[in-house]
Amino acid sequence: MIPEFEKTIHLIAAARPNFMKIAPVYHALKDQKWGKPVIVHTGQHYDLNMSDVFFKDLQLPDPDVHLGIGNGTHAEQTGRVMVAYERLIMNARPDLVVVVGDVNSTLACALATAKVSFRYTDEQDQTTAIMQKTPTGGAKLHRPLIAHLEAGLRSFDRTMPEEINRITTDVLADVLWTPSSDADENLVAEGINPAKIIRVGNIMMDSLEMLRAKIEAEQFHKELGVKKGNYGVVTLHRPSNVDNPEALRALCATLSQISKNTALVFPIHPRTRKNLEQFGMLPDLIRNDNLHVLEPLSYVRFMNLIFNCRFAITDSGGIQEETTYLGIPCLTIRDNTERPVTVLQGTNQLCKIEDIENRVSAVLRGGNKKRVKPELWDGRTAARVVASMQELLRIT
Repeated sequence: MIPEFEKTIHLIAAARPNFMKIAPVYHALKDQKWGKPVIVHTGQHYDLNMSDVFFKDLQLPDPDVHLGIGNGTHAEQTGRVMVAYERLIMNARPDLVVVVGDVNSTLACALATAKVSFRYTDEQDQTTAIMQKTPTGGAKLHRPLIAHLEAGLRSFDRTMPEEINRITTDVLADVLWTPSSDADENLVAEGINPAKIIRVGNIMMDSLEMLRAKIEAEQFHKELGVKKGNYGVVTLHRPSNVDNPEALRALCATLSQISKNTALVFPIHPRTRKNLEQFGMLPDLIRNDNLHVLEPLSYVRFMNLIFNCRFAITDSGGIQEETTYLGIPCLTIRDNTERPVTVLQGTNQLCKIEDIENRVSAVLRGGNKKRVKPELWDGRTAARVVASMQELLRIT
């Protein structure tokens, strides 16, 4: 039976990894007669290649709502998103709010939703909303349900802002869609009700498979003049690596040394570029003919580089997952990872800056060939998410 009232589902996007996570869910949901997906772009990342181009690559329509938040400190971004999103949900009154990943907008929208309450009109059937009581115990109020996609990931390093976002969002969410068994275990250890935890798999692989044909048809690596299997891809953006001048200088020296033997392609994150310019390190990188310094890339072009590279050097969470899925060696410049399954089952290695050159040499000699796809990393996560939505919203 189709419900009398169509359910409104907000899909929150902020930074570009979010877009890759909402796209498969949007496509799986858009043809459902019972659900209306609404894309809410908070505007946390405002660079064209860091946001809007991804909508085109991922075959998404223009956002239904653009909050236009922009850059700022963690507190500024979180506060502005909360104010803007609370205003939106008080008017739009969605049935379900889906937040993804671990950026500031993820936490902010979850917080705003958890704290909002309102009365529905008499003709609306909101039996699936969370019921709240007024402080005086009077009339019953309601708020939308909150779902966290990619829940339960933990680095166990609370100096990382993303870790705070992950933990807090998981406490607030009514349903927790996890990518792997370690995420389930983390949530249970924190006292989360197991009934809220649903393992759906890795949504990033859905985006990859959805666009595999376009990625494989793209010839961007050839445009750069690098040969398949004979270059490395570099991405760096975490404060621990790029905000400290000494660390960034050591990274630049290491990349320059590696590039003497192996071509490197380095799409530079805006934060990283700003620091390279400020510290006077960018000119030397640009002058290096075997180190290709690029602006941020669209998803298809970037993934074409990943598909055809020999190895990746990164501090990104998503690339750890994608390289594991594809069987490509990945060197992650971090002391920890919220995706330990990529180390235990995949091709990922955690390493320090001083270890990178030796690890690259080992990879080039044929090391790190281990490849096991984690369970449910199969390109069908969005279908499982939509099935969970139907149960959550009591669609019969």
